[in-house]
Amino acid sequence: MMIDLAAFAKEKGVKYFMISFTDLFGGQRAKLVPTQAIAGMQKNGAGFAGFATWLDLTPAHPDMLAVPDPDAVIQLPWNPEIAWVPGNCVMEGEDVAQAPRNVLRRLIKEAADEGLHVKTGIEAEFFLLTPDGEQISDPFDNAVKPCYDQQAMMRRLDVIREISDYMLDLGWGAYQNDHEDANGQWEMNWDFDDALATADKHSFFKFMTKTVAEKHGFRATFMPKPIEGLTGNGCHAHVSVWDAPGKDARVNVFAVEKGEGQLAELGLSEQGGYFLGGIMKHASALAAITNPTVNSYKRINAPRTMSGATWAPNTVTWTGNNRTHMVRVPGPGRFELRLPDGAVNPYLLQAVIIAAGLSGVRSKADPGPRHDIDMYAEGHKITDAPKLPLNMLDALRFYDQDVGLKAMMGEEFSAAFLKMKHQEWNSFVSHFSRWEKDNTLDI
Repeated sequence: MMIDLAAFAKEKGVKYFMISFTDLFGGQRAKLVPTQAIAGMQKNGAGFAGFATWLDLTPAHPDMLAVPDPDAVIQLPWNPEIAWVPGNCVMEGEDVAQAPRNVLRRLIKEAADEGLHVKTGIEAEFFLLTPDGEQISDPFDNAVKPCYDQQAMMRRLDVIREISDYMLDLGWGAYQNDHEDANGQWEMNWDFDDALATADKHSFFKFMTKTVAEKHGFRATFMPKPIEGLTGNGCHAHVSVWDAPGKDARVNVFAVEKGEGQLAELGLSEQGGYFLGGIMKHASALAAITNPTVNSYKRINAPRTMSGATWAPNTVTWTGNNRTHMVRVPGPGRFELRLPDGAVNPYLLQAVIIAAGLSGVRSKADPGPRHDIDMYAEGHKITDAPKLPLNMLDALRFYDQDVGLKAMMGEEFSAAFLKMKHQEWNSFVSHFSRWEKDNTLDI
């Protein structure tokens, strides 16, 4: 039964709602609505000028309405008089097809119609920087191998514990937090869930983390490579498919008893192999969505970092429990996609996983050979696997050429995404940089 937001507000003591949506570039937009007006907003939505955000709309378009999804409402743990609720973008009574949450909702339904219910968990890494974004916030966090650094954890305990406490209060099943591989970098984990629920939590987690960091005088960033020479921010996604959504799920259809063969040896079913095959087949195009910024390619094509490894892939390969490949199968019934980075749009990440995987299931796609070597040390031995795109322009071209994936994601969305991302690339290449002067002035 759908939650009545006015009744929710009365029961919980909520005075304001933040009706939020996420645009094509991952920007989080919101209107603050007093409780007295929420009944009308729940029915009709909050109005936005779509052109004022990163959507392919003009000033002449009618109002875009963000209609709140009441079942996804979250009361702010740090300010319980305010509740956040994601909205579905509508214009003149029709879903805005390019809006990321709508893209995901459509693909979830498409997969569900074929009996596939995707569940995911994500690992959203972030840095804590000084407010100007120029330096790591902790000057003593300078170890060559800082991963799991106990003392560094204690120096930022107030921030990390506050966020973890809030996730526990929200019932997310938070289960571990750690200092990651780069100085100043963190990862916090919570339970996997249905794809839409994970996307909403991912979106809220970014909002919450940035807010708590600001409260403590720091700046949290999910930028893929904010500090040169250090490991970048990944957003690994763990993927499984079940027989039903939510709490009705009983059977993981990716899981089988371990047996013979490159999939069965890892406890991955034939259908799981087809889904994985779709990911592998569309990987180069996938990068346009999972690695959506110019800076993204400083992570997946990085030289060795100070800690000794980038922990990011650069080749389209898969393996067992081995973190040097694009896809890892760490145990029965799931796989980990290690390609996405911190800039990925929470809704488009889930959407493109479903789109590629569903394409693979329909076509019974072969994931190709499993490679169990150390890709960082021996990757040169694999000559028949595609390299991932070198930059954002290459990724956009791969996406544009992948007619099947574009159709799965939706033609209207794909056209809008490509148009706006090409504009972003053109803005980047027209920028006059210090590097050009340093390397060309005396030629």
